[in-house]
Amino acid sequence: MNCLLVRVGVDSSRGGGFWNAPADAETNEFAYVAIPETKEVHAGMEKPYSALEPVLWKFGVALPAHLRTLYMHLDPDFDHLTYGDQGERAKQLRGKLTQEDMIVFYSGLADVRGARRLIYAIIGLFVVDEITSTMGVPVEARDTNAHSRRVLPEGSQDLIVRARPGVSGRLERCLPIGEWRDQAYRVRRDVLNAWGGLSVKDGYLQRSARLPEFLNPGRFRRWLESQEPKLLQANN
Repeated sequence: MNCLLVRVGVDSSRGGGFWNAPADAETNEFAYVAIPETKEVHAGMEKPYSALEPVLWKFGVALPAHLRTLYMHLDPDFDHLTYGDQGERAKQLRGKLTQEDMIVFYSGLADVRGARRLIYAIIGLFVVDEITSTMGVPVEARDTNAHSRRVLPEGSQDLIVRARPGVSGRLERCLPIGEWRDQAYRVRRDVLNAWGGLSVKDGYLQRSARLPEFLNPGRFRRWLESQEPKLLQANN
């Protein structure tokens, strides 16, 4: 079994939307907020940030003004249990994953309790069912992933991972894994040891073209089971 760690959701970078979604460090409740969409999408398949306002109100948080009129690149899409990607990351997903392998999604979240440091936490996971080309998605299924919602050029190499229902989804409560250490956010040492290590130096957490791999997926899965996560087939 192989297992990859993938960073998703809005963050303070330009491509991430210059914002972090909220989380409550006491309850581990969180809002899933995707990055902005930068490409043209098929008419009627836009996912406006404004739809998240009721979710964010529960945390006492409002959308920043610069996101209110934009659309989301809703990926992963936990409603439909899909995750799409392109370029180097798509090559890694196709080359390293097959049925029963795992993708673990994490985000950097802003603590509504006022902590200065972000909460780096696992927010969802997929057990792979199949990996398909975006170009092969039928018209009636386009609205199941951010990449098939896009108007793509002929010959696009984008792909979509479809996850297995029942064992995949968004976590009801996030699992904090990170800390600020050596001038960067990294996986906590106790968590890193419990997992059996990652392919990145000292658990370095970042959005990268090279996806971190779990060195001992079996140990990670046992750790995950010990956390007793509850999975939801829903974005929020």
